Amino acid sequence: MCYDIAASLESQLKRALRRGDKEAARQIQEELLPLTDLPLYHASGFSHPKLLIYTTRSPDFPILAIWGLLPHWIRDWDQGKKIWNKTLNARGETIFEKPSFRSAARDNRCLIYVDGFYEHHHHSGASYPFFIYRSDGHPMIFAGLSSDWRDPDTGKVLTTFSIVTTEGNSLLSDIHNNPKLSGPRMPVILPDALADQWLDPIADERDLAEIQRLITPYPDEGLKAHTVGRLRGKAYAGNKPEISSEVFYPELA
Repeated sequence: MCYDIAASLESQLKRALRRGDKEAARQIQEELLPLTDLPLYHASGFSHPKLLIYTTRSPDFPILAIWGLLPHWIRDWDQGKKIWNKTLNARGETIFEKPSFRSAARDNRCLIYVDGFYEHHHHSGASYPFFIYRSDGHPMIFAGLSSDWRDPDTGKVLTTFSIVTTEGNSLLSDIHNNPKLSGPRMPVILPDALADQWLDPIADERDLAEIQRLITPYPDEGLKAHTVGRLRGKAYAGNKPEISSEVFYPELA
């Protein structure tokens, strides 16, 4: 699963600035960033933070989106509030089947650039948070799904998203050992060279198969992880840079 992430301004803007467009950089800095909750040194999906995503309709210029997908068929805000805690993640194996995700999976896939994500390891009745990040220090590119939902009461359109997950690799198998779950999970992290393919339109079954092939665990050697301070309760330091710093727990040695 993936309910806790870190996302800096730099990681979120990497795709938009890769072509050196100074006007785009100015527009993002002045018009979009003030509307986000960035930087996010640690954010829980259950707080529904506002981030920047890149979509099939806007692959190079980011748009503002809220974490927690609201399908287009949601009747009203009351129904939306009941569902969006359940749509923070989308299981990659079933995104083309589930009513909440199949429309977005077919037509509105997106990319989310982050610094890393957090998962909890269970040991002797207690849980210990880990920060997982790319070995080379570059931003992770999550495969996501997006949806535009219009509030019938206000007419306001909200763009929302969900992070696609897959079976955990060996590293996540060691960390993400929640006994209540059937097995370890992890976000679908796209290699840089394949990220554009996630946004390709689906015109036929061959295109669909190409998208499904991207839903796979990231290689172990491409990731690193270390334990960090508590992300819940009174010991939680909050959304501060040091939240992802390594903390040693003797009982895990």
